[in-house]
Amino acid sequence: QVQLVESGGGLVQAGGSLRLSCAASGGLMFSSYALGWFRQAPGKEREFVAGIGWYSGSITSYADSVKGRFTISRDNVKKTVYLKMNSLKPEDTAVYYCAAHRALAASPKEYEYEQWGQGTQVSVSS
Repeated sequence: QVQLVESGGGLVQAGGSLRLSCAASGGLMFSSYALGWFRQAPGKEREFVAGIGWYSGSITSYADSVKGRFTISRDNVKKTVYLKMNSLKPEDTAVYYCAAHRALAASPKEYEYEQWGQGTQVSVSS
């Protein structure tokens, strides 16, 4: 059974940094999957944050709200995808989820994704 497990969330002050990790286990051929990070703030719909394409991960994409502050990367040996978040703002507060689907590039549409993690809470204080 495939599992995605996020970690690295926590409480940080505005302007601070966090690095989220999402480790895959089970039968997932990790390198052949595009990976995405999504987030859901209280009372809001889940939204796309960042995505990275399969294999080398040369194709990346970001929501406008995080462009220039967040960086997505992957390590296929460790079967892990990362989200480095810098210059955090209170509006970045949300539960962050990683997700996987078999595609060249990560889709911003959550219904395209086949596997989801359980989420990790990120809270940014002002």
